[in-house]
Amino acid sequence: MSGGEIAALIAAIAFAVLVVFLSRLLLQVGKTVKKAETTLTQVNQTIEVVTKDVDVLVREVEGLLVKSNELMVDVTGKVETINPLFDAIADLSMSVSDLNASGRQAVTRFSSLGRSVASASVVGKVSQATINRLKKNKKTPTTNTNQGGMTNE
Repeated sequence: MSGGEIAALIAAIAFAVLVVFLSRLLLQVGKTVKKAETTLTQVNQTIEVVTKDVDVLVREVEGLLVKSNELMVDVTGKVETINPLFDAIADLSMSVSDLNASGRQAVTRFSSLGRSVASASVVGKVSQATINRLKKNKKTPTTNTNQGGMTNE
């Protein structure tokens, strides 16, 4: 065998080894691509399921927001109708406080007047009793009197 033939043989063997390694590499790449394809298919299916679930949730959240807005409008309207009631209650409590203060003043005035009237009443009763006794003494001059000028009855 000549040098050219040996070189051709080495080149042919190297080419055969290269083809074997390339074919093994291509088989591995094919398996990897198949796995990637399977994974991508599963990811797409999962994304579809999640998208459907998110769509349902979005619809429910929109419904809740609409109901919440309606409820807030209703509550706001009711609070506006109740505000005059609270204003009236505040005015009433002020009136009751004023009435209490007036009542205390009246009680103070009447209690001092009551003391004066009670004193006058006692003096009047004593005076009336004295006048009555004096009238009796004038009618019956023979009645016994003791030292204080009072009659024995």
